[in-house]
Amino acid sequence: SALRTGGTSSLDRKAAEASPQSKRPQRFTFSSEPSIEDIRRMQADFTDERDWNQFHQPRNLLLAMVGEVGEVAELFQWKGEVAKGLPDWTETEREQLAHELSDVLIYLVELAEKCRVDLPQAVLRKMALNRLKYPASKVQGSAKKYTEYKD
Repeated sequence: SALRTGGTSSLDRKAAEASPQSKRPQRFTFSSEPSIEDIRRMQADFTDERDWNQFHQPRNLLLAMVGEVGEVAELFQWKGEVAKGLPDWTETEREQLAHELSDVLIYLVELAEKCRVDLPQAVLRKMALNRLKYPASKVQGSAKKYTEYKD
């Protein structure tokens, strides 16, 4: 499925682009590979090859991930508002962002592995909860927290 693999197939994308009833602008999509499981496996192999598991305990991974989030924030720090798609960014800035976001994802996936959290299944459960907390009919166009809505 698209959620499990992280994206849609190129056939799905082409069909959506060709569809005349498409009212929304074309959305960005991730490639279908590697999957989250592929990323977990690649990182596990990388860590095993270097005998780094002794250092990769949940707390250490969390702190490393927070450090990487800080590096992402640094890239945005003095830019003011940034337009969707980053049209004013150089290719070097975009590539640096891709590296830092990849570091965040890699640490997130490894942290989930060490904590035995099946991320794709957790996402499905969390999205179901979010749908209950934020029914579209009640929250359309609003940024309020779910506790601020009146029945």
